[in-house]
Amino acid sequence: MTRRSGSSIRGEHVSHGGNKRLKRAMFASAFASLRSAPVSRAYYQRKRDQGIRHNQAVLALAHRRILTLHAMIRNNTLYNPQPATKLPTAA
Repeated sequence: MTRRSGSSIRGEHVSHGGNKRLKRAMFASAFASLRSAPVSRAYYQRKRDQGIRHNQAVLALAHRRILTLHAMIRNNTLYNPQPATKLPTAA
């Protein structure tokens, strides 16, 4: 979240809004998936290789899992850990 006051922009800070129990559950789920899900571990490792700290990388993984759950509900599909194949680009 960007902190703003009039014309000044004061940088980024963590939003403290939202359902704390849900956020805690998603963080715990993402942290536990590091041991059991190779796809999650690979995503976490990519974030770490980009220089992102451990907690931020786990939060990014939790956010990605939320986006995946939302897409599953929206499309009425089951989870498929294999990423979608890329469409061929026009030549």
